[in-house]
Formats: sequence, C-alpha cells, structure tokens
Amino acid sequence: MPLIDSLITDGWLKTPGIIDAFRKIKREDFLPEDLKTLAELNEAVLIGHGQTISQPLVVAFMLELLEPEEGNKVLDIGSGSGWTTALLSEIVGDKGKVIAVEIIPELKEFGKVNAEKYGFVSAGRTEFICADGSKGYPERKSRTEFSEGFDRILVSASAEFVPKAWREQLKINGRLVACVENSIWLIVKKSEKDFEEIEHPGFAFVPLVTK
Repeated sequence: MPLIDSLITDGWLKTPGIIDAFRKIKREDFLPEDLKTLAELNEAVLIGHGQTISQPLVVAFMLELLEPEEGNKVLDIGSGSGWTTALLSEIVGDKGKVIAVEIIPELKEFGKVNAEKYGFVSAGRTEFICADGSKGYPERKSRTEFSEGFDRILVSASAEFVPKAWREQLKINGRLVACVENSIWLIVKKSEKDFEEIEHPGFAFVPLVTK
C-alpha cells in the first residue's frame, strides 16, 4: 500500500489504531466502479452530486486530531462515500457507535452500501441517516445512549461557522474536528461553556450542504 506507507513516512499517519483502520478499510471500496483505479491517488475524487471522497492526507490529519478511541460514540457529518464512517467504525470497535449524517439521499445510500461491505451496518455498529448535518443528530435526545452527547464529532465539509448544535451535542472532554471555510479546527469541550479551539489553516473542502 504505497499511499498509506507514504502517509506514515511523511508523518500524517501516526496512531497505530488509525493506521490499522487505513490498512483494513480499502479506499477503492468507496469509489464508483469507474473510478476505483484512482484509490491510491493522494487527492480528492468527485463521487457525484458535487461531492468528493476526501484526500487521504486530509482524512489522516483530521482523524489524528480527532483521536477516536475504542468504544467511542461518534457523529460523522457529511459522510458522503462512507469512507470516513467506515474508518471510524473500525476504530471504535464492537462497543462503539458511529452515526453518519448525509443530506443527499443518493449519497446516504451509496455510503451505507459501501460501509456494509465490512458488515458495520448489519452489526449495528454504524447507522446512516439522511438529514441536515448543520443541526447535528436530530434524534439524539430521544435515544438514551446519546443523551450525554458524542465523544467525537467529525465534519467533512466546509461550514461558514461552527453551529451551536455541534457544540451542544459534544460530551464534556469530547473532540470536534471540522472544516470552517479554509481551516480545519480542533475544538475540545472543557465544560458546557468553555471550549479550547485550535486552528489549522490551508485546507479546502466542498461546502456543507444545508436545508
């Protein structure tokens, strides 16, 4: 896997659990049939509906910032092809849970089918919903397992600002990694009103689609 090896050598992939997920979850499984030969390219690839499967370097960087752990409950906003969802599902393991939110119905189904190649959906480890990701997970309060919020929130599309819903739905000490305009932000929730925020500029994403 030359691409993954280069991401490790160049310092983008560092954490053993994230590296293992990158090796197990094949990027080609999340590309349309006619684009599978592009899986080893370190660049974003269009997957239809004006959306992309993100550049591997950027996904590696965001997951390293996110620090997902086994057993985490994770909200994956703008799940698209399902690749980041599947990576997260592999990392959180049988005791974890990933909720994937995608606003475009066709992509929600595309991502779900792709993630199920690894059995994550049928195992109950992963759920895909079609909704406006700027509002987070709309059913959170009706489900006791998410009553305290999410351990991690990943946003793979560019928002104009960080919506209040994302901060509210993050657990205390939880980590949110999101693209806002041309920067990737790491936001750590210290208390209900106190957030540590670190900006990493110089990135580009497709815009977050909202209703």
